[in-house]
Amino acid sequence: MNTADTHFESFLKSGDTIRIIGTDGKIFRSQRSGISPLLSYLEQNDAHMGEVVILDKVTGNAAALLMKKALCHEVFSTIGSKLAVETLKNFGITSHFTKTVPYIINREGNGMCPFEKMSMGKSPDEFYGLAKCSPLLTPMSSNDRP
Repeated sequence: MNTADTHFESFLKSGDTIRIIGTDGKIFRSQRSGISPLLSYLEQNDAHMGEVVILDKVTGNAAALLMKKALCHEVFSTIGSKLAVETLKNFGITSHFTKTVPYIINREGNGMCPFEKMSMGKSPDEFYGLAKCSPLLTPMSSNDRP
């Protein structure tokens, strides 16, 4: 079993919704849902930190675009959307999803996640610019920590 698999098993047993593991072994973690933790990570870390591995509970296309900005080279997730699979593949990011779904559903369970919808047809930079200004985001909390 490789190190990423071991990290993923530990992650699944935790209350974390995301973990971002740098080549130096540093780990960013959060218990917030959605793309807010990825946005926090991007704001707190410059792009010269090197490639990362991301462990995520739910990976939609919006997250996939932000993962590209975060210099992710491999992602492990319990759920991934078909849109995310294609986006990650196009950027050369290896993905391991326990379950693939047509799209990420919204919190009410009655349609597509608004960020999944907003991300369609966008580049990572375009989506990042839109997402960080969105009123739909959860404010940063002390649950986001290295």
